[in-house]
Amino acid sequence: MNANATTATQGEFLGHPKGLYVLFFTEMWERFSYYGMRALLVLYMTKYLIINADQGMSVFGYGAIRHFVQWFVGLFGMHDPLSVQALSSQIYGLYTGFVYFTPFFGGILADRVFGQRKSVYIGGTLMAIGHFLMAVESMFFVALFFLILGNGCFKPNISTQVGNLYPEGDHRRDSAFTIFYMGINLGAFFSPLVCGTLGQKVGWHYGFGAAGVGMIAGLCIYHFGKHLLPPDRIMVKSSSTDAAADQKITPTEWKAIGALVFLCMVNIVFWAVYEQQGNTLQLWADANTRWQFFGFNIPSSWYQSFNPAFIFLFAPFMDKFWGWQDKRGKEPSSVTKMGIGCILLGVAFVIMIAASKVVGPSEQGSLLWLVATTWLFTMGELYLSPIGLSLVTKVAPARMVSMLMGMWFLSSFFGNYLSGFIGGFYETMSKDAFFTLLMALGVGAGLIFFAANKPLRKTIGHGV
Repeated sequence: MNANATTATQGEFLGHPKGLYVLFFTEMWERFSYYGMRALLVLYMTKYLIINADQGMSVFGYGAIRHFVQWFVGLFGMHDPLSVQALSSQIYGLYTGFVYFTPFFGGILADRVFGQRKSVYIGGTLMAIGHFLMAVESMFFVALFFLILGNGCFKPNISTQVGNLYPEGDHRRDSAFTIFYMGINLGAFFSPLVCGTLGQKVGWHYGFGAAGVGMIAGLCIYHFGKHLLPPDRIMVKSSSTDAAADQKITPTEWKAIGALVFLCMVNIVFWAVYEQQGNTLQLWADANTRWQFFGFNIPSSWYQSFNPAFIFLFAPFMDKFWGWQDKRGKEPSSVTKMGIGCILLGVAFVIMIAASKVVGPSEQGSLLWLVATTWLFTMGELYLSPIGLSLVTKVAPARMVSMLMGMWFLSSFFGNYLSGFIGGFYETMSKDAFFTLLMALGVGAGLIFFAANKPLRKTIGHGV
């Protein structure tokens, strides 16, 4: 069975295969669970868990984790005992990093052993267990372990199935990933409102439990809509008579893989800067932003809803804008779009530089600083993240697409850990110097994308 046959069999809705919307809502609920937990993670550690763990509360593995982190940062000359904020930032970076480390191996297992569908089931189940374990203080690090393993199976294979809905060369693929990305961010928008409010106003564990319920909902949608999804690549390969002859990687494919490796390396910098949203910018939102509206105190974790709200609002506009450019032959290449995304991300922190000069270290300033910053780097995200996902499915050899999608997420692993490492300087540097560093990293990554655009197009083509 090929992609054309699959699409024809399942029918279409609003110009796309119906399976796209199954994946849309599955990912929506999975991201609800992930971002709901993430909205609370740094606050939970800095305000409760680590303070109490240092005072003797039993948290399995805490001593070993603290010792490892202290040893690791010592390799970079940071020998002073880590503060609660610095340790929390490092743990945040390790967790969000390893969430994107395991998809590489999950992609390999899907391509060679389980197939995409079974991998999604395995991953979703492990993540649900992890979210519910977060409600038990002593099992905090065990819960993170389950979430990391589960995401490794889930993340590359849900994204791969989006690409598999379309035949090679189908112009709708970029649009499909933009729609899929809206699902991600619809879940991310509601999760801080639900999980963040429950966690900060009712109890931390209620927020984490709500995240687990979201993961279960996603699995149910996937299960009942699985007949609308494309067949697993591993199944297609096993039924093909010429599969064995197709195993050797061709020189052209090696070029494509090399190009993706390069793009992944630059992508690391983007995510190192971007992930400050859930780390140091959340701390700014909590300590240096006024959240009073008409006499009500709004949880600072609601800040995590700004980015997905902007994505949901502006993703359709960007899709139409790129279509308009395409009709006129002026649509930027995928790599150029990614460069624009990095530039916008870097420029966003110019606003935070200004905010740090206006708002004193112990003062609370206007929410508009965060609104403007978040809108700008959201536009940058739209230029990079869904385009990168689409690019992998276009360039990667079909039999290796899940593995290479995992490699794309592997770059996010390094980026997320680097984010935690950089976030450790939030306390030791002046705020304007810290935000200047982030600006320079974002703009620098964008310039590298621009410089590499022509060589990459010559190397791999494919509408890149």
